[in-house]
Amino acid sequence: MRMNRLMLGACGGLGAALLLIAPLAFPAAAQTRIKDLVSVEGVRGNQLLGYGLVVGLDGTGDRLQNSPFTQQSLEGMLERLGVNITGLNVKTRNLAAVMVTAELPPFPRQGARLDVSISTLGDAKSLAGGNLIATPLMGADGKVYAVAQGSVAIGGYVASGEATSVTKGIPTAGRIPNGAIIEREVEFSLDELQSVRLALRNPDFVTANRIAAAVNQTLGVTAARATDPTTVELAVPPAYRGNVAGLVTRIETVTVRPDQVARVVVDERTGTIVMGDAVRISTVAVAQGNLTVRVEETPQVSQPNAFATQGQTVVVPRTQVTVDEARGNRLAIIEGSVSLRELVDGLNRLGAAPRDIIVILQAIKAAGALHAELEVM
Repeated sequence: MRMNRLMLGACGGLGAALLLIAPLAFPAAAQTRIKDLVSVEGVRGNQLLGYGLVVGLDGTGDRLQNSPFTQQSLEGMLERLGVNITGLNVKTRNLAAVMVTAELPPFPRQGARLDVSISTLGDAKSLAGGNLIATPLMGADGKVYAVAQGSVAIGGYVASGEATSVTKGIPTAGRIPNGAIIEREVEFSLDELQSVRLALRNPDFVTANRIAAAVNQTLGVTAARATDPTTVELAVPPAYRGNVAGLVTRIETVTVRPDQVARVVVDERTGTIVMGDAVRISTVAVAQGNLTVRVEETPQVSQPNAFATQGQTVVVPRTQVTVDEARGNRLAIIEGSVSLRELVDGLNRLGAAPRDIIVILQAIKAAGALHAELEVM
């Protein structure tokens, strides 16, 4: 019996099924560019981090008595400008301490600009209308690579009164487009490389070897080899010495057919199921059913006749209990080596909801009949 006849005796008592699924992640003949499968070693960004102050807020900044780091930063900033407020009781709420983050792109050049993200540290309510003052952004080595400054743009707001308030989005976080200027470059000479390593974003032996074969065929020489499921090492051919950028440009547009690991990913919180096309199931029997107990209360009112001399109105309880044991659901046989599409069609025809399918897949995996990785999020 094939999977498309899986609904053997299944009744519709389980209701309609909704399965969120990607039936064919990579069709059999799908070709993908190498540039979408790998990243070139050395061509990467770097994370930058800084601590600064946002000023000009309309009373929505940090309370200095609750945020001592904000007060210390204010005192230090003013002292560098020749103003000494040490020991004074400052009660301004027009500034906020923030963390500033950015990503330094590959091959940065001095004077280029970066987008920066701003997030509050204290109890500020909103950064609307604020201005970030000059903030050095440092890398993991402790060196300053950029300086950020500018008006903060936020995607939310806060409106409040004496009795209630309304908040939309996150007004305590924002961005400054082109808000940082690169001051230091990261030294990396691409053209001096004798070999280029390509790192696969989804490690796989088959895909790595297919990439190496496609590169060798394109270049006409045996220059690439897969050293592990994550890395393809490409020796720079003599024709491209001193022009590694041209070599990378040549191979990036070459297309290959990537392979994939058979995997089933389920999210029990939302009932989402995603399966790869390589998922296979051995012959297994499946029975799925639920016990439903329904209790209905239909109380009735009993009262005396209109002209009765005695009696009173009372409520008479009426309870009806119905038990549905889903007797119509019988054991179904799933034949071995069914395809993903047949598996999905069969489970849907059984009337199984996504959460029921999750339990079925877990049981099939426990029985050793699911030939795929089962990942529960």
